[in-house]
Amino acid sequence: MANNSSGRMEVPEAKEAMDRFKMEVADELGVPLKAGYNGNLTSAQNGSVGGEMVRQMIRRQEESMSGKTER
Repeated sequence: MANNSSGRMEVPEAKEAMDRFKMEVADELGVPLKAGYNGNLTSAQNGSVGGEMVRQMIRRQEESMSGKTER
């Protein structure tokens, strides 16, 4: 059975926090992301935001699993 959950949050209550996180990462990277449609951005710009979000989430989880609390 295939899981077709593209675009769907596993925890809908986390959507607002994820949106804030996405905007913070975009700001850190200098990507002019705004709420709503961002068709003016390149796939490289959008991909850089998503990639950095994943890197930061993995790093935070690894720190959590190792007992570190640094950010």
